[in-house]
Amino acid sequence: MFCNQCEETVKGNGCTVRGVCGKEDEIAVYQDLLIHLCKGIAVRNLQAMETGKDDPKAGLFIADALFATLTNVNFDKERFVDLIKKAITIRDGLPAGKDEPDACTWKPASEADMLAKGKTVGLLATENEDVRSLRSTLLFGMKGIAAYYTHAEVLGETDAGIEQFLQKGLASMLQDISVDEMVALVLECGEYGVKVLALLDAANTGAYGKPEITNVKTTPGSRPGILITGHDLKDLEMLLEQSQDAGVDIYTHGEMLPAHAYPALKKYAHLVGNYGGSWPDQKEEFENFNGPVLVTTNCIVPPKDSYKERIYTTGMAGFPGVAHIPASADGNKDFAAVIAAAKAAQPPQALPGSGRDLITGCAHDAVLSIAGTVVDAVKNGDIRKFIVMAGCDGRRKDRAYYTEFAEALPKDTVILTAGCAKYRYNSLDLGTIGGIPRVLDAGQCNDCYSLVVIAQALAEAFGVGINDLPIAYNIAWYEQKAVLVLLSLLSLGIQDITLGPRLPGFVSPTVLDVLVKNFDLKPNTTVEEDMKRMVGA
Repeated sequence: MFCNQCEETVKGNGCTVRGVCGKEDEIAVYQDLLIHLCKGIAVRNLQAMETGKDDPKAGLFIADALFATLTNVNFDKERFVDLIKKAITIRDGLPAGKDEPDACTWKPASEADMLAKGKTVGLLATENEDVRSLRSTLLFGMKGIAAYYTHAEVLGETDAGIEQFLQKGLASMLQDISVDEMVALVLECGEYGVKVLALLDAANTGAYGKPEITNVKTTPGSRPGILITGHDLKDLEMLLEQSQDAGVDIYTHGEMLPAHAYPALKKYAHLVGNYGGSWPDQKEEFENFNGPVLVTTNCIVPPKDSYKERIYTTGMAGFPGVAHIPASADGNKDFAAVIAAAKAAQPPQALPGSGRDLITGCAHDAVLSIAGTVVDAVKNGDIRKFIVMAGCDGRRKDRAYYTEFAEALPKDTVILTAGCAKYRYNSLDLGTIGGIPRVLDAGQCNDCYSLVVIAQALAEAFGVGINDLPIAYNIAWYEQKAVLVLLSLLSLGIQDITLGPRLPGFVSPTVLDVLVKNFDLKPNTTVEEDMKRMVGA
């Protein structure tokens, strides 16, 4: 195997024996083969579009398949074998062209053939370091698009242009195109990133209403509960509906915290609070929860045997030996087994540090409703600067940097955040400025879109360019959705972004030089040095 798509990849270069995430060599190989076959689907389907003989379902399958290969989503071999077989069926149902690449024609005789082929079609099949770097950046950005698009699609929001771009990007990896063309595709990926983030924002608010600034309790109650983690709000809605008379409570975990801010979800009285923090701590937190845990997307890490039987996956998430709840043909899911397990469980144990309410729901509509107060606070000098500290959390000890940075910020600064990186500082007592919380949590990682909308509105209010605002960007990344968010910010012309805790291992020195020269992208250093540069303190 060779996998360098996440921030924690071995030595910053790549996992070659077993993934730091827990991904086995065999799963990595199946993922590489699935992506290879999706490239073949893309080539054939794009050609078929010219004659009206394309498969209209191919784009959504590609999105689902790419999502399945995202870090900490699916570790289940059988699910990947099924996806590979389905990919071949879809590809072979499309008209064949002339002089097709291997991805359009290869077929396995057995699972052994799949493994053998998968070992030859991964990232290292591209020998040129800079070409490999650009293709990797594009692929990982498209995985982010795929994840967000899948969430939007289950809520009824689709976009043929986004599906077509995924196919265009995959097909380009089988073509001999110039470096300039590849750079243009990477930047175009960022543009489609903005589109998919806006699409998902519209899907979420259309289904559940506009988020409201909300205090969320972290002290567990006396009733047994179900813990739901991941990102899928539709799964949460179905679970809430099915469990509302079952005598159990529902708790959010990780990226599901922002669900408490949506009017259509917060109306359920048994959605009682948030339990735990971000994904790196789930082994200890899931152990203490006592009840069942429903994993809707990423981020699942290999569960301990002590609670493995209490884990349920759904959607694209999967782990061998863990019960999986599929969707029916109409998209509905039956969570009866999860609810029954909860009714037989003990109530959750209180976690160390629980008890302090968390604030969420500070999305663009909520913040812009008090825009006058915010603008006045800036003009009066009460708010000196906004610091965007969005992104991912992770296991590495150097991520303590983000807690220390937040603690060291001057009291006249406000943190704008989204994603699970917020758990490094959202429970700190940082206070308020004129009633404005010093940590404004817009929501999930996809809600970085809200931060952009807020920045654009402030730029308009002050009559300046977006890079002239009193805003600094100190972004933490971990996986491919964060790559997509970064590309989206770059496509909007946002410069001087600080990225950490270390730069992506898939970015070659030449490609990094392009990013630095064109966008002034910087790695983080120390709290003291970065504070001076970003805040002037």
